[in-house]
Amino acid sequence: GRMKPVIVVHGGAGRIFKEREEGSRAGVVRAALRGYGILKQGGSALDAVEEAVRSMEDDPHFNAGCGSVLNEKGEVEMDAIIMDGKNLDSGAVSAVKCIANPIKLARLVMEKTKHMLLTDHGAHLFAQAMGIPETPGEKLITERSRERWKKNLEPDSNPEEFQKDLGTVGAVAIDSEGNVACATSTGGLSNKLIGRVGDTACVGSGGYADNCSGATSTTGHGESIMKVVLARLILYHMEQGMSPEMAADTALDYMKTRVGGLGGVIVVNNSGEWAARFSTKQMSWATVKDDQLHYGIHAGERFTKPVDEALASESGRF
Repeated sequence: GRMKPVIVVHGGAGRIFKEREEGSRAGVVRAALRGYGILKQGGSALDAVEEAVRSMEDDPHFNAGCGSVLNEKGEVEMDAIIMDGKNLDSGAVSAVKCIANPIKLARLVMEKTKHMLLTDHGAHLFAQAMGIPETPGEKLITERSRERWKKNLEPDSNPEEFQKDLGTVGAVAIDSEGNVACATSTGGLSNKLIGRVGDTACVGSGGYADNCSGATSTTGHGESIMKVVLARLILYHMEQGMSPEMAADTALDYMKTRVGGLGGVIVVNNSGEWAARFSTKQMSWATVKDDQLHYGIHAGERFTKPVDEALASESGRF
């Protein structure tokens, strides 16, 4: 039978400062509505998650694409992954510069190469071969990212304090055929070492999708996420019979007790149940199911409105 499509998106777990709440909320809602638009027309989960993530990469509120944080040298280096639950195909890029939409490049790695992950210079050459236009590095840098970078360079600064406002973006979806997919994209950690790759580009950590169980996308402290292979861990718990919410909470709890790491996850299982859970102070998230939009930022918060109503107020905003 035909599935009811579902999309869930996140705009990153961490501390979302008051003055940025509005923008984060609007950004995840817009991304969810765009992804859902594709699903409603019978489009694939893969297309929906790519579109949702692209929408957030283009939004300077998020630490992905335009608005990414800067590495120790003051440059943007981005990671992204996409995965198809049908056949476990995946594509990822890491440490890419001068590209507006790393998620698009990750999809091309999946579809046009025999590989799963291209990095740095090789990813750059591949982007050129695929005809992806180069975006000058400056275009991706916001005033806010530069300010933060400068602050973190001061001798008495503690970049760790700032890491709490992380802002990786991600999406998971199930389409009317019952296929699941995930996509995740990030600028990484502020003032990170050159060439640092976090969880986002790593299959099973930054995301995982398998039609047999579901799909998940993660956000939070990358090194902690990698230690417990968080995305795959959540799906493992669902394979053992847990609901998406229970699986997410159990895995996040394990990451906290075992390695002291905080983060957030979005999950959809193969029957269309979803969850958005986090152990950080906040995580911006939104989901659409049964033509109802749900979204929130703070723990326990959940706003709901009909999609038609949301779309009407959105179109005024574009």
